[in-house]
Amino acid sequence: MIKLQAGEYLGAYRVQKFLGRGGFAYVYLAEDAQGRKVALKLGDVAGGGRYVTRFVEITDERSQEWISPDETPGEAVFFRPDGVRIDFLDMHEIDSLVRSEAVLLSDVKHPNIVRVRDQFEIDGRPVVVMEYVRGKTLREKIRALEGIRLNWFLAIARALQDLNESGTLAYHGDLKPENIIVKPSGSVVMIDPALRTSKETLISTTPHYNPLLLRNNKADVMGIGVMLYEILTGTLPFDDAPWQYAGREQGGEVERLSLSYFLSYPPPRTLNPNTPEALEKITYRALTVMDYGLRELEADLVDFLRKD
Repeated sequence: MIKLQAGEYLGAYRVQKFLGRGGFAYVYLAEDAQGRKVALKLGDVAGGGRYVTRFVEITDERSQEWISPDETPGEAVFFRPDGVRIDFLDMHEIDSLVRSEAVLLSDVKHPNIVRVRDQFEIDGRPVVVMEYVRGKTLREKIRALEGIRLNWFLAIARALQDLNESGTLAYHGDLKPENIIVKPSGSVVMIDPALRTSKETLISTTPHYNPLLLRNNKADVMGIGVMLYEILTGTLPFDDAPWQYAGREQGGEVERLSLSYFLSYPPPRTLNPNTPEALEKITYRALTVMDYGLRELEADLVDFLRKD
């Protein structure tokens, strides 16, 4: 397990503090020789998932030793002919995914997604150097009961469309409050896209926000739907994740009936009577209508914001 302390050097970068953990990685704030701040990402077997130690109280403190109950690290999902399996990753698999993330983001140039600045190796282990994005995560905003703006989600939907249409990023795949940073200016930046293999037999995602374990931009639409539901109700729509037939390209009647049952959830207005009807419909479509995509989501959000 890699644990760095403030003042230590990793290559040419001086570590300042621990920022947080991803699905299978630790992230540190550091600075280069010119004093510019960066975020260093290092893969590790204890980075996250359901198997790591959880702290007993919800807290905004982040530690290398445990995760807070309000953190939801991604998990390794293996796609097999007989279904999906959530399992551990060994160090070789983790390093492979970290390298693939650097490749995935190396050509992505968009103001709403984090940039990779460099990559190097220490003792054969990859380290990804990313721009440091100053601001608060959406999780921090939710925890502090700060105002949540729908135009953040509109900006995300538009950015994901741009990235998909340009061919630079087909989908994010791991949208959740921890992976959205709201800058002091009010603009939003997505971090930590789902780590994936070239053959897409393995992905690191968060089943509670991608419950069907999708590997296309419908995963991002569902992720936004889950976040809207969480913001409206204070809870998640689906307790069981992942769905037992998730990840399959095609399914029969049993699978479709199971999907219908799985996608049943208490409507937001039963938990929060102040939920606007139009916003409840947007959430419903995002979560349950399979051909409701980013373009439809954008149009509905624009329409809602204009009427609001």
